[in-house]
Amino acid sequence: MKTQTTVRIDKTSYNKAKEILKILGLNYSQAISLFNNMVILNNGLPFDARIPNAKSKNALNEFENKNGETFNNIDDLFQHLDK
Repeated sequence: MKTQTTVRIDKTSYNKAKEILKILGLNYSQAISLFNNMVILNNGLPFDARIPNAKSKNALNEFENKNGETFNNIDDLFQHLDK
């Protein structure tokens, strides 16, 4: 049995991901299914998701101070990097 779901994703990153997935021979739906199966297989995320340590925090602070910008969340940072 299959189910349908809706997700809200930034349009630019969605289109970039679709281009990459096409090269890999996958459509977006197949990639989401693959991700779900990997979550089940790993009993968690299929990649490291860690709280930043002191070294990482210092690097982020240094980056923010050099550019005079601060970021409220990771999406803000990625939008800045895409410019």
